Amino acid sequence: MKRALVFASLSVLTVLLGCGDSGGQKTAPAASGSAKKPAASAAGSAKAASGPKPIDRKNLAVFEQLPKESKSDKNPATPAKVALGRQLYFDTRLSKNHDVSCNTCHNLETYGVDNKPVSEGHGKQKGTRNSPTVYGAALHTVQFWDGRAADVEEQATGPIVNPVEMAADEKRVVETLTSIPEYKKAFEESFPDEKEAVTLVNVGKAIGAFERTLLVSGKWDKYLAGDDAALSQDEKNGLSVFMDSGCTSCHGGAMVGGNMLMKLGAVKPWTDEKDKGKFEVTKDEKDKMFFKVPTLRNVAKTAPYFHDGSVSDLGEAVKKMAFHQNGLEISADEIKAVVAFLGALTVEIPAEMTKAPELPKSTPKTPKPDPAVASAAGEEKKGG
Repeated sequence: MKRALVFASLSVLTVLLGCGDSGGQKTAPAASGSAKKPAASAAGSAKAASGPKPIDRKNLAVFEQLPKESKSDKNPATPAKVALGRQLYFDTRLSKNHDVSCNTCHNLETYGVDNKPVSEGHGKQKGTRNSPTVYGAALHTVQFWDGRAADVEEQATGPIVNPVEMAADEKRVVETLTSIPEYKKAFEESFPDEKEAVTLVNVGKAIGAFERTLLVSGKWDKYLAGDDAALSQDEKNGLSVFMDSGCTSCHGGAMVGGNMLMKLGAVKPWTDEKDKGKFEVTKDEKDKMFFKVPTLRNVAKTAPYFHDGSVSDLGEAVKKMAFHQNGLEISADEIKAVVAFLGALTVEIPAEMTKAPELPKSTPKTPKPDPAVASAAGEEKKGG
């Protein structure tokens, strides 16, 4: 029972396994006096190994099946807008040197990530934050590791103008898109009521409309719908440990996360506090080391983990969360059980969803690639 507290924060800060709530910020669950003792638990290990009691389906109410769509009242989707957004997502010409696209760092073929600690952007510059998955990101309450963007539409324009990432600016983006007749027409069809259809804001809206379609369900959703056979016994054992340990205090809902910010190092200080999370945006002391809790969907495929991509092994990430969030060293059996459950959250991405679309050709008026790197660009944050 005492050991169960390990996973309360373990789940809280799988925070760090990927990409919160800009207003409703929560703190990590308080650890009891006994929970602060790094004692081993033979009972907990035996439970994880032999299999816990059957899961009461009433307790699954903290989770939700993945919805079929993610609508936005501010950005109603149309087939034309989604198709335009798909093209823009893959088009490297939105970047200054025509060599970086959204898909470069959030590769749809590899579960919406590039599997690098931090991604390379303009001029091979490296930022400071890991690029989280784009699949299901539209269902998160806020975007970026520090929660500075409200939705995927706002988030989509950030990397385009970041000097470390795509290094363009609004003037160049508009010049590029208006120089290509097919794009100009597509914007006019997607935003028929706007006098100037081609704008950076509308680029974000189009990409956002496309990203809202990146929802893929799997066996976890079948299990939630009532199919007990959808998960293996090992996966169910891991789910039982996950739930009994309080992980659902932060990792629930349709995305099994993505709906709050949590402090990294709630009990034991994190080993590297150079990046202070939300504090970098607000400069408010209470925001130091707060990062967005990521989705756990597809987490077994989206390594490396944490905001800085510093851990490549999922089991190691689970172990570090237990120690830094609750001050405990957890057993190998407990780690193995939770990792088995997390693997059940992996889905099969349809090939048609990852396929790059045909892009319209450049014209003589299209701005040429520019490899120049702005000075001091490396100070910018990048990814997630």
